[in-house]
Amino acid sequence: MPLMATDPVRATDRPGDVSPFALGLLLRRAHWRAAAVMGEALRPLGIELRHFAVLMELVNNGPTLQRDLAQATGTDKAGIMRVVDDLERKGLAVRKAVPGDRRARAVEITPAGIELFDASHVAARPLSERLEAVLEPGERDQLEELLTKLAHPEN
Repeated sequence: MPLMATDPVRATDRPGDVSPFALGLLLRRAHWRAAAVMGEALRPLGIELRHFAVLMELVNNGPTLQRDLAQATGTDKAGIMRVVDDLERKGLAVRKAVPGDRRARAVEITPAGIELFDASHVAARPLSERLEAVLEPGERDQLEELLTKLAHPEN
């Protein structure tokens, strides 16, 4: 039965979706593919994407309050505690007291954490190339530019 002009446009999550959700659904699907590839690269190193996200924040920003890590990674308080516990258990990060605040803890990356973070980039290269293989020459840069505009509209 053909669509009538008064029929609502409904999300399909398939190519050609014209609903107002189409772009978000495509980004979600692309994220799933990229996250799977990144997870595959990280698995042999003994960490998951959630651990990598915290390590990245620590590398980029230095010692960071645990609550700020939760906000920066989109994780709730309980989730960030589990991730930091994992990183501590693996010797990749440590919690340190914050002078003047008995309850707050700053998380700091260890030398082993930096070494693993750097190794993850080496492990990810061939898998990243596989993910990007569907793109034509020049499309990777174009996609990165467009995604940067969406992800960082303030720049």
